[in-house]
Amino acid sequence: MKFLLAPDSFKGSLTAKEAALAMERAIQKILPEAETVILPMADGGEGTVQSLIDATQGQRISERVMNPLMQPVMADYGILGDGKTAIIEMAAASGLQFVDEKSKNPLITTTYGTGQLMKSALDRGIRKIIMGMGGSATNDGGAGMAEALGVRFLDKKGRPITRGGGGLSTLAEIDISGLDPRIADTEIIIASDVTNPLVGEIGASAVFAPQKGANPDMVRQLDDNLRHYADLIKASLGKEIAEKAGAGAAGGLSGGLLAFTDATIEKGIELVIRITGLMEKSKDADYVLTGEGGIDFQTQYGKTPMGVAKAAKKANPETVVIALGGYIGEQIDSLYQKGIDAIFGILPAAIPLDQALLSAAANVERTTENIVRLIKADKAVG
Repeated sequence: MKFLLAPDSFKGSLTAKEAALAMERAIQKILPEAETVILPMADGGEGTVQSLIDATQGQRISERVMNPLMQPVMADYGILGDGKTAIIEMAAASGLQFVDEKSKNPLITTTYGTGQLMKSALDRGIRKIIMGMGGSATNDGGAGMAEALGVRFLDKKGRPITRGGGGLSTLAEIDISGLDPRIADTEIIIASDVTNPLVGEIGASAVFAPQKGANPDMVRQLDDNLRHYADLIKASLGKEIAEKAGAGAAGGLSGGLLAFTDATIEKGIELVIRITGLMEKSKDADYVLTGEGGIDFQTQYGKTPMGVAKAAKKANPETVVIALGGYIGEQIDSLYQKGIDAIFGILPAAIPLDQALLSAAANVERTTENIVRLIKADKAVG
């Protein structure tokens, strides 16, 4: 009997690997003869670096870079087990965790540190970079990232503009003559499920800037600035990013990558499934166990448990897919029609959040044990 253990992280409590190990302990306790395969998963957002490092036996790299407020910090990225591919979460250098209610301001925050992480990867001989989006504190269209890689953004007098979404209003010239030449030989994949364009009513500024500290007037200013930025990119580079689906991810960082590199966009969970070889490993699996912190009707829209279920069923329609969640939300019935066979909540009772987070490993292990006991009893009867 083979179990494929492919959970996402349980946010705030367990990494994907830790969750899978808790599942494995329960299986080995009840069915010690069973085969278990651990395959930590993610959907391109927070935790993707760690999951892919764990899944491919890669390594974590730490670099001193500038955070969104241009303050020095240590930020990590991963090099996968092939030694040729880097996985970067833009939030590691440019995320909301570096600002608070007083300091968050998308007019000044920058993606410069993300570009520094990319340069670090290039310096290590990497020629394939996967960029995970999400958790951004920025709205600069990726201008900071591009500056760190050698692009110059100048005003009418030929002076560098100020960094951040606000500085784009004075942009008059984009000089790419200093762009790191290694970028031309580097495959860059944007891991994102965001389909918002760069500008407009559903663009980066209108939809995402308020959570980064923008009031309505700032939102309008940021949107105008990104439109101006996109117009100059079109005039200078011949690339149309203003209305391109997905360009608005991470405050327009996606648009900047599309403009200054030959980047492509891929859905996060589909990318992780491909890199980890989940479908191949699912072909002879009797049971696939997945899960994450919460499962509800939104799980069907690109979340890890649904992505795992669809891939596993495609590889082997007979495999049974079971999902575990820290909490179970509304309208989960729709998930049963799309590949998940059963869903289990892991909490033993209504308990405070801090207690639930501390006991997550034990709760995953106990719930998995009960699932496996049921499987064992069913096999005995059968």
